[in-house]
Amino acid sequence: MELNLAAKICVTASGIYLLAGMLIGILKYQRTMTSPEHRAPVYVDIAHRAAFMYSFAALVVGVLSLFSPWPPAVQLGAAGVVLLYFTLTILGYLRHGLRDDTDNIFAERNATTTWFMYTLIAAEIGGLAIVLWGFVSTQLLR
Repeated sequence: MELNLAAKICVTASGIYLLAGMLIGILKYQRTMTSPEHRAPVYVDIAHRAAFMYSFAALVVGVLSLFSPWPPAVQLGAAGVVLLYFTLTILGYLRHGLRDDTDNIFAERNATTTWFMYTLIAAEIGGLAIVLWGFVSTQLLR
């Protein structure tokens, strides 16, 4: 089966997120073994889990995009914005984990905890809604 470009990018991102989760797992293990409490920093743990969860979410977006009636640019834009925020989120968690600078990024109101979160919500939900509606309209509402 030939995949459309959006699906190819989503499957590739899925593999990258899966690999990232495994690599972050090595970091998590190293930090766990060298910590007096035998615990990794909170955000290393969160980055590890998020990478794995986003790997599967990227696959779902990719499969849904296979059935999209939208033009390639719309498919790419919708899937791409979702993947962009998945990536930024993993990197943000990893950054906080490597610095071990907090156990709760939301304890302080700043640009990340307000405006980035607003755009993340709009982008991830909006992008997925476009891809999902394409699937529903071609597969369930025919």
